[in-house]
Amino acid sequence: MKFPIAIEVGSDTTAWGVVVPDLPGCFSAGDTLDEAYSNAKEAIEAWINTALDDGGAIPKTGSIEDHLHNPEYEGWMWAVINIDMGHPTPCAIQR
Repeated sequence: MKFPIAIEVGSDTTAWGVVVPDLPGCFSAGDTLDEAYSNAKEAIEAWINTALDDGGAIPKTGSIEDHLHNPEYEGWMWAVINIDMGHPTPCAIQR
């Protein structure tokens, strides 16, 4: 499943911020772009696992184009994270 992410560019003094617009409350950050991307993938997996553990559903994801004109993300970069829903992640192992 593909999740668009909005990335707020970091600097020498601020982290790179990441928001997953299709998953309410799902966000992450990292000191580098690679770290922010990796942490965002972990945040998405944790969000999905929590939702499923609570009996919830995973919202339908939009495309980057669906979010481009949202003024909340003006000037942010965009990327897509693909989560393989067919293979459990370490945080998705059943207890």
